[in-house]
Amino acid sequence: MSTARTRPPEGRYGRASADRDDRTLKIVGAVLGAALLALIGYFAYHYVGQNRISAEVIEFDTSKNAVQVHLEVRKDAGASGYCTVRSQAENGAEVGRANFRFDGDATRIDKVVTLRTTSPGTTAELLGCHAD
Repeated sequence: MSTARTRPPEGRYGRASADRDDRTLKIVGAVLGAALLALIGYFAYHYVGQNRISAEVIEFDTSKNAVQVHLEVRKDAGASGYCTVRSQAENGAEVGRANFRFDGDATRIDKVVTLRTTSPGTTAELLGCHAD
């Protein structure tokens, strides 16, 4: 013999407390999700929108105590800043790091810079550029 499930009549005793808890949880989740999206947007704007100088390594040539690095720098007219370049040895140890300054009215600069190293470097890596 099976037992029948009994439920109170609809609307007679109000909403169940579980329904109220679910609604509150959904509201809290929506607010926290919106806050997280706003925070990500804020950091993205300041990282991309405020960076007025950028560069890339076109090519590099290694020697015993230096690395010649060909950089292409793009920046706003009149903006000044610097780019940080490093070189690593074959075993991964850092053998050289330097900041190279770029200023003036040009918006695109092609420049070959020399990075001095403590031992033969095998790479030239652009770590980033920062505006003043």
